[in-house]
Amino acid sequence: MRRTILITGASSGLGAEMARQFAAKGRDLALTARREDRLTALREELLAAHPGITVLTRKLDVTDHAQVFEGFRALDDELGGLDRIIVNAGIGKGTPVGTGRFDANLETTMTNYVAALAQAEAAMELFRARNAGHLVFITSVAGVRGLPRSLTAYGATKAAISSLAEGLRMELLGKPIKVSAICPGYIKSELNDHVAKTPLIVETEVGVRAMVAAIEAEKGRAYVPSWPWEPLARFMKIAPLPVLRRLI
Repeated sequence: MRRTILITGASSGLGAEMARQFAAKGRDLALTARREDRLTALREELLAAHPGITVLTRKLDVTDHAQVFEGFRALDDELGGLDRIIVNAGIGKGTPVGTGRFDANLETTMTNYVAALAQAEAAMELFRARNAGHLVFITSVAGVRGLPRSLTAYGATKAAISSLAEGLRMELLGKPIKVSAICPGYIKSELNDHVAKTPLIVETEVGVRAMVAAIEAEKGRAYVPSWPWEPLARFMKIAPLPVLRRLI
């Protein structure tokens, strides 16, 4: 059992709900995010509901790469070794390429991919030293194929994360260090509050329950919730671009 878990981007949305669900399973947690006040409130909530666990919090901007390495090492030391690290921090900005908002697409890329690489480097440094651990990337169904308009840069970052996870997983086959890519479909969170409602969206608690189950099973790649996202992901991989464009 992975008893000590670090979650980045834990101050809201999927990260905060993962913390709640892992706390309910009795896991000790290290929670990081930029919004320290929200982390403090979440810590108090979790300890009130589950007084037997340990919850550490740390203000962390994942785009400050030196801070990532320092923070991961410090939390690993404080908890006596991290068993699982969940690379969850990300943003949902993005604009059509070439429309004058390179700044938004750059920020999305730096936060969602480059910062995820920094977190993976910091996590794997710890795991390689003890030849054990579980590295989890929260990616997205948006990374299955290239997507148009405001999703182009965002989807590209998620595809990159999935590829990073697969490369590590291939390298580590048969070894004690496990790597997972969890690919959520539409799950309600602050990240997608601005998105038009869709009949496929599920409540945060329901969607995260599927994510946590896939993480606990240490699946290499999981589309969650499995229905309808597993069959939809398979369809998206083979659909001709004109067909895919009409559906998005």
